[in-house]
Amino acid sequence: MAEKQGFFTLLNGRVKMQHGFYNPTSDAVWLAAYAPKGIKTALDVGIGSGAVSLCLLTHMPKIQITGLDISQEMLQECEKNIALNNANIKLLNQDINTWSTMERFDLVITNPPYFNGQPAHHNAHHNANITEWIKHCCARVNPNKYICVITDTLCLDKIIAVLVEKHFGNIQIFPLFSTKNTAERVLIRAKQGVKTGTTIFHGTSMNNDSILRDGLTIDSLLSTLDAQ
Repeated sequence: MAEKQGFFTLLNGRVKMQHGFYNPTSDAVWLAAYAPKGIKTALDVGIGSGAVSLCLLTHMPKIQITGLDISQEMLQECEKNIALNNANIKLLNQDINTWSTMERFDLVITNPPYFNGQPAHHNAHHNANITEWIKHCCARVNPNKYICVITDTLCLDKIIAVLVEKHFGNIQIFPLFSTKNTAERVLIRAKQGVKTGTTIFHGTSMNNDSILRDGLTIDSLLSTLDAQ
């Protein structure tokens, strides 16, 4: 992340973010980079300040994004960042667990709130039931389309269990490492209504500049590695 003119940037300046209640981490960049090709509509569940969606738009400028968040304060922050980037994102003040809709999307993308403890002062989700969160995300995916998640490794088993229960296959797991020998975060991508098994990729460092700075997608990164 780089500091510029009272705000900071992601993806080497491609995305501008104002300082607010919650400033995104590299998780947002990684999650957006794992989105599959050919997506026309996306739902960002727990959009927060908008970093995931804004990064996603750098990879897919024509995609139509709806952002969902329970916190009105965070949505106000998000509106500022949308304007700062001249972007177009539909925002809804809803809880994914109680949202009454029949609308579905080609991609549901989410960084579920696995944090447990003192509630955040901006009233965002905390102490959430990850299983229920992912179940409701799965319900919003179009047939034969995708869900993408980034999470702490401790939640991986719960998320995989829901995906299998809800008939998602072709589950692709991409670990992210810091200085530890064990993964610190994990990216999960799955497709609705298919029976293909699970793939676990080699993964990479959380500080990989080709993703965080140069704006490469993870599929492009994997293609580069395969060609070597």
